Amino acid sequence: MKLSFRSPSLVPLLVAAAALIACSQSRDTSSSASSSASSSGSDPFIWLEQVSSPRAMTWVKSENAKTVAVLEKDPEYPALYAEAVKIAEARDRIPYPDIIGGQVYNFWQDADHVHGVWRRTTLASYQSESPAWTTVLDLDALSKAEKANWFWKGADCAEPAETRCMVSLSDGGEDAVTTREFDLTTDSFVKDGFLIPHGKQSSSWEDPNTLLIAREWAPGDLTTSGYPFIVKRLKRGEPMSAAVELFRGAKSDVSAGSSALVDGSGNQAVFVSHSPSFFESERYIVTPKGIERVGIPLKASIRGMVNGQVLINLDTAWTTGGKSFTAGSLVSVPLSQMLASPAQLAATLVYAPGPRESLNGISITRNAILLTRLDNVRGRADVYTPVQSGGWTHVTLNLPDNLSINDVGGDVHSNNAFLSVAGFLTPSSLTLVDAQTNALKTVKSMPPKFDASGDTVEQFEATSSDGTHVPYFVVHKRGMKLDGHNPTILYAYGGFQVSETPNYSANTGKLWLERGGVWVLANIRGGGEFGPAWHEAGLKTHRQVIYDDFAAVGRDLVKRGITSASKLGIEGGSNGGLLMGVEFTQHPELWSAVDIQVPLLDMLRYEQIAAGASWVGEYGSVSVPAERTFLASISPYNNVHAGTKYPEPFIWTTTKDDRVGPQHARKFAAKLASMNIPYMFYEVIEGGHGSGASLKERAHTTAMEMTYFTEKLMK
Repeated sequence: MKLSFRSPSLVPLLVAAAALIACSQSRDTSSSASSSASSSGSDPFIWLEQVSSPRAMTWVKSENAKTVAVLEKDPEYPALYAEAVKIAEARDRIPYPDIIGGQVYNFWQDADHVHGVWRRTTLASYQSESPAWTTVLDLDALSKAEKANWFWKGADCAEPAETRCMVSLSDGGEDAVTTREFDLTTDSFVKDGFLIPHGKQSSSWEDPNTLLIAREWAPGDLTTSGYPFIVKRLKRGEPMSAAVELFRGAKSDVSAGSSALVDGSGNQAVFVSHSPSFFESERYIVTPKGIERVGIPLKASIRGMVNGQVLINLDTAWTTGGKSFTAGSLVSVPLSQMLASPAQLAATLVYAPGPRESLNGISITRNAILLTRLDNVRGRADVYTPVQSGGWTHVTLNLPDNLSINDVGGDVHSNNAFLSVAGFLTPSSLTLVDAQTNALKTVKSMPPKFDASGDTVEQFEATSSDGTHVPYFVVHKRGMKLDGHNPTILYAYGGFQVSETPNYSANTGKLWLERGGVWVLANIRGGGEFGPAWHEAGLKTHRQVIYDDFAAVGRDLVKRGITSASKLGIEGGSNGGLLMGVEFTQHPELWSAVDIQVPLLDMLRYEQIAAGASWVGEYGSVSVPAERTFLASISPYNNVHAGTKYPEPFIWTTTKDDRVGPQHARKFAAKLASMNIPYMFYEVIEGGHGSGASLKERAHTTAMEMTYFTEKLMK
C-alpha cells in the first residue's frame, strides 16, 4: 500500500522488526487462549485469534463482503481503482538495483509478472534508457511448476565470487520463508544444494561451503517471541541433522542470528548475536578458537566494513579506549584489533550528529562510506574515506535541498553506490555515486505521476502537551483558503526509531492531491528523525507523549485554518495502526475518518499474538505492574466505550501477517460491532505484513482507502 509519501518498500510498519528478527522461525500465530494476559473468560472475541479456524475465516469473509459491498459499489471506486492499478503496474517505475558480482540485479513485478521476476543486466546497460534484462528466476513459472504461491523475499550471495546465493521465498507473502541455494552461473537452483525448510529464519555464509543458520532445530527451540535462539554451522553436503551448534541464546531473548562482513580489500568477519530485547544485541565474533564477545554497547549495530575498519552505529553514548562518543554517532574499530582483543576496543569517530541531525543510512563501497543523514528532516549525503594516518575525511555531496535522500546500496568491490532522491512533489530519481571522485550521475528518473504544478509544501511546528515542538509537513494547493474546509489526511508512524521523510507517492498525488486534498506528514516522537533521544522520549510508560504529539498536530492544523474536525482524516499502519487506534479512542472528536492499517490494538495481549513479545522493549510488558497499568490506559481494544460518538473507521489487515497478526484488527472490529459502533473491516487473504502480495491486491486496498477518505472528507 502506498497511500503515503514513503520509500519504495511497503508501509514501514515495525520496520525495525525486519532488520532485527527476520532471522527466525515462527511459532503458530494462532495464539493460545490459555496464555492470556487478561482472562480469556473476559474476552468474548478470543476465538478470532485462531487465525485460520473455519469459524474465524467465516467471520472474515462475511465482514469482507459487507465492506466490499459499500466501497466497491461507491461511484468513486472504479476510477480510483483504475488509477491505482495503472500506477502499480506502470513500466516506467524505477527498477531499484542490487549489485551482485559486478552486475545489476533487480526484482520486478508488473501485470505480466504477478509473482515477479529476478533479473540482471550490466551496469552500462542499466544506465541506458532501455536496459537489456536477462531473467534469472521467474517466480510465476516456478509457482506454476511447483504448485506453490511463491513471493520474493531476497537473496544473499556468497563472497567473494557471488555466484551462489541463498534465495528466500515466501508462501503468499508472509515473513516465514523457504531458503534454497541458487547458482547464478546456470540460473538454476543447485541440485542437492543447501535447503532450509519453511520458517522465520536466517542464514549467512561463513564461506562458500558453509552456512550459519538460525532456526527452530527441534520443536520448542524458540524464544518467547517465537523466534530461534540457536545458531548452527552446516557444511555443504551434510544433512540438516549434522549441523553443529555454534551459539545458544536463551528462551527469554527476542532472537539470535548471524551475519558476515566483507570489504573490498578481502577482509572478512563473521558475527553471531542474540537480542535480549528489541533494541539490544550482544555480539560475538567468530575466530579460529570459537566465538568471543565483542565489547560494544548493547544498543549499537555493526553497519559494514571498509579497508579493514568495522563500522559501528551507536544508539547510546559510549566511552572506550579513553574516548567518549555521543548517541547517534558512527565510529570505526580496526578488524585486526577486534580479532586480537574483542573485549577491549579503541574506536575512532566517523560521524557525530548535530542537534537537529540523525544518521539515516549507510552504503559501503570498496574504499569509502556513502552516508545519508537527516538535517531537520531534510536529506543530506556525504562520502567518508579512511585516511592512512588514522581517522576519516569527508565530502558533502552537491544534491538538491529540501528532499529525501536515501541510500539504495553500494558495491564493496568497486566505488559505485546508488542514492534515491525524491520529494513530496519531486518524482523519485536514482543517482549513481562514484565514491572515489564524488562524481554524481542521475541514471533513472520516474516521470511525474500527477500534476503538481499548482502544489506547494510547507513545514510547520505544533506544540505538544509538554511544550515540545513537533515539526510537520503540509502538501497543498497554492492559494489554499484557510477556512477550515480543506479535506486533509494526516499521517505519522511514531515508533521504533523509524524516520518519516518527504517522499514521492504517485497514489497520494493522483488520488488525493489532484482531487483537491491536503496531505500532512507529522514527525512525532518515537521516530528517529532527530536521533535516539527522539525515539527514547516515547518508550514504554512514556508513550503518551507520542499520542499527544499527534493530537497537537491535528489541533494545530485546525488552529491554522487548514482544516477542521469534519474534514480531517488520519491514517497509519502497524505501530502507526496502534497510533490510529489510540487517537480513535482518546480523541474521537478531532477526526472524521480513521484508517487503521495492519494494527496492534489489544495491548494487554499483544505479547501473546504473532511476534508481539519481541516488542516489549518498545511498549513494555503486562508482567510489569506499572507497564501493565499504562498499557491498559492506552489499549484501544480496552478503551472503546458504548455510547461514545466515534468516527466510522476503516480497519484492514491481512490473514498471512505473521508479524503483527490479523487478530488485533479482527477483535477490535468485533468489539465495535457488539457496541453498535459503525465501522468498516477488510482482511486481505494474502500479503503478509502489508496490503497484498500482488500489485493488483495492493492497488485494490489503496482504492478502497481512498474511496473511504473521499466519502468521509470530500462529500
